[in-house]
Amino acid sequence: MTLGEYLNFVSYAKTLEELWDAHCRQMGGFGFDRLLYGYTQYRTKTSLGDPEDFVILSNHCKEYLDGFLAGGLYFHAPMLKWALQNEGAASWRMINDLKADGAMTPEERRVVDFNASKNITAGYTVSFNSVSLRSKGAISLAARELTQDEVDAVWAKHGHDILLMNNMAHLKILTLPYNAPNRALTKRQREALEWVGDGKTTQDIALLMGLTSATVEKHLRLAREALSVETTAQAVLKASLQNQMFVMEA
Repeated sequence: MTLGEYLNFVSYAKTLEELWDAHCRQMGGFGFDRLLYGYTQYRTKTSLGDPEDFVILSNHCKEYLDGFLAGGLYFHAPMLKWALQNEGAASWRMINDLKADGAMTPEERRVVDFNASKNITAGYTVSFNSVSLRSKGAISLAARELTQDEVDAVWAKHGHDILLMNNMAHLKILTLPYNAPNRALTKRQREALEWVGDGKTTQDIALLMGLTSATVEKHLRLAREALSVETTAQAVLKASLQNQMFVMEA
């Protein structure tokens, strides 16, 4: 797709699945064949929050994701550290510079060695503008068939368009429902939370949903458990942040 066609497609995308599939194909046209997008709204000074609450989108193989994400290597990744402190785009050439200067920690070196074992050595990282102190989003664009010199040449020619496409995809992702693993709500749980968000009492909700108060309490309890929170107010907030509230049914 041309830039205009892509931006038009993103504007009307209705699901993460169709958006992410198109974005992977679009970036693949520039040589970036492996993408890893991450977003958190629970960042603190010492943590990025519970990994199960991250929005993670990727076309990397399961083996790579198990090692990099589930294995916790991401927390020491040099480009992630850069992304947390900066906004914009950066070439992975900086990793080679760190190695050459002897400025890499043992943990960072383990990440770089793991990536090299999976042929993830050339690429770019985009760090998106944050809308709050607790939010951060970034995407790594890996090009397994290109050298870093070739990647930098692609960026010199098309970087403005690539950055714009990624920024627009990120903004669209923020508006779409995302059901994190083990965090998805059932239709009844979501409906009960929506009525709480509207200020209704348990008794009100029971009448509106045609249920007993005990059943409504059960749905709210299960919603709290699914979202891993302690109070119903926290459940309403987290479900809202994940765009699971007031979802239009297909």
